[in-house]
Amino acid sequence: MRKLVVSEFVTLDGVMEDPGGSEGLDRGGWAFQFERGDEGDRFKLDELMDADVLLLGRKTYEGFAAAWPDRSDEVGFAEKMNTMRKVVVSKTLEEASWANTTVVGGDLAEDIGRLKQEDGGDILVAGSRQLAQELLELDLIDELRLMVFPVVLGAGKRLFDDTGASKPFRVVETKQSAEVALLRLEV
Repeated sequence: MRKLVVSEFVTLDGVMEDPGGSEGLDRGGWAFQFERGDEGDRFKLDELMDADVLLLGRKTYEGFAAAWPDRSDEVGFAEKMNTMRKVVVSKTLEEASWANTTVVGGDLAEDIGRLKQEDGGDILVAGSRQLAQELLELDLIDELRLMVFPVVLGAGKRLFDDTGASKPFRVVETKQSAEVALLRLEV
């Protein structure tokens, strides 16, 4: 059975919107203002290499599909991104152009339940705020990994909205790498 891992860049106030600046928001690009260090880079590489499936929402998929196919690097991150199996959750996207990508749009709990029942490595969710929130509400997430950047934006889309629901987590690991905190939490 696969483990579903949600991995996010977040600010101290929980904002995860536009960390790289590609969305053109006035407060975007905050993740590149800080050094994440070798251990932070290793954290991201290891979680990708441990995954067999990249699970994305439509908006994140469109951004990744526009950016990754033309990239290469020496550590194999880009090759893995481009060759691994990708599943996009969307009710509006009909066809995916990025290699090894399928689109699902039915019952989220059933679709993800089937993926989790397969043998293989982790299912990794990156970005995809709305999808991550839905997976959390459905109790489908096994582990939450956060790279916390030392900045407060004061506004923006957050990983955890004000739903009024309480959700306990168990801390598995905390580390500092350069200017960021790395958190692993079991749900």
